[in-house]
Amino acid sequence: MTPRGLRNNNPLNIRHSADKFQGEVTGKDTAFKTFISMAYGYRAAFITLATYLSKGCNTIEKIITRWAPPTENNTAGYIANVEIWSGVLRNKELTATDGADYIMIIAAMSFVENGINANISEVRAGFKLQTKITIP
Repeated sequence: MTPRGLRNNNPLNIRHSADKFQGEVTGKDTAFKTFISMAYGYRAAFITLATYLSKGCNTIEKIITRWAPPTENNTAGYIANVEIWSGVLRNKELTATDGADYIMIIAAMSFVENGINANISEVRAGFKLQTKITIP
């Protein structure tokens, strides 16, 4: 069976909230958002991590601790896997111009969330739909 995040075109499993993202549509899932395409699901992930960055969550460790808190997840394992699979050190301080690193981090987070490798062209398509995180 296809993982929930992929069925919803929401590869990072962003929960319902008052925030409305571009490409968000009404879906059948009562807990998680649904998007018109994977690219828009990835776009929402980049926008969310850009918001995290603006609030000081500028490392994999800080991002994942907020994204997947220990009360609900194996946060330490999530951090370790994203570090390994993205190739970005867990304590590297990220900036809004570290788009190449964010692409790899989001692809790795998608794998943790869904158990299937992210299609990197879809991740890049989502990246191109936003302007908050860039590549110099």
